[in-house]
Amino acid sequence: MQLYDYWRSSAAYRVRIALHLKGLAYAPIPIDLRKGAQRSSAYRARNPQGLVPYLQDGEIGIGQSFAIMEYLDERYPEPPLLPKDPAARAYVRALALAIVCEIHPLNNLRVLQYLEQRGDPEPDRLAWYRHWVGQGLEPIEAVLVERGDPFCFGDHATLADVCLVPQVYNARRYSCDLAPYPTIRAIDERCRQIGAFVKAAPELQPDAVTNS
Repeated sequence: MQLYDYWRSSAAYRVRIALHLKGLAYAPIPIDLRKGAQRSSAYRARNPQGLVPYLQDGEIGIGQSFAIMEYLDERYPEPPLLPKDPAARAYVRALALAIVCEIHPLNNLRVLQYLEQRGDPEPDRLAWYRHWVGQGLEPIEAVLVERGDPFCFGDHATLADVCLVPQVYNARRYSCDLAPYPTIRAIDERCRQIGAFVKAAPELQPDAVTNS
C-alpha cells in the first residue's frame, strides 16, 4: 500500500490517522505541494485531480480523503471508523463532513495561494482563514457539548475525530482563537494521546520541514 502524501496536508493527515488506527502498513510517497509536484505530468497521470492524498492499494487507486477512509473502513473493518447503528453512522458522517466539506475547502492551500496571487495582503488572508474556521467550529462545538461524549461520538475515536484533529492542527498553525471551543480542544487533546494520532502527526512525517 502506498500513500501519496504531503506532511502538512490536512486531508492526507486524516488518511494517515485512519491507516495507523487500523494498523495498516504503507509506504509514504511525498508530493511537495509547495513546489508544485502535484501538477507534474507524472503525478497527473496517476491522479488527474493533482491533489493529495492518493492511495494505491495493489491495483486499486483512490483519490479524495473521505473516499479513501471509507474504502479502508469497508475493506479493513477492524477497528471500525464508523458505528454500526445507521443513525449513529449518520451522526459521525455529518460531523466529519462539516469539516471536510464546510471548513477545509475554504482554507486549503489552493485557496490561500489564489488569495495571495490576486494581491490580498497577508492580514486579509489570515482574517479570511480565521473567519471560516470560526464559522465552522462554532456549530460543531455546540453539537459536541450537547452530546457530552469523551470523543466526537462515544468512548473511542471515530471518523469524526480523524477529521477534527487535522483541522484543529491547522487552526493552531494560523493562530485561530480556539478559546470558544473547550469541548473541541478537550477531544483534540484526548485524541493526540493515542498512538495512531501521534504517528500521523505532520512533524513526524519523513518530508516534514521543521523550520517552515
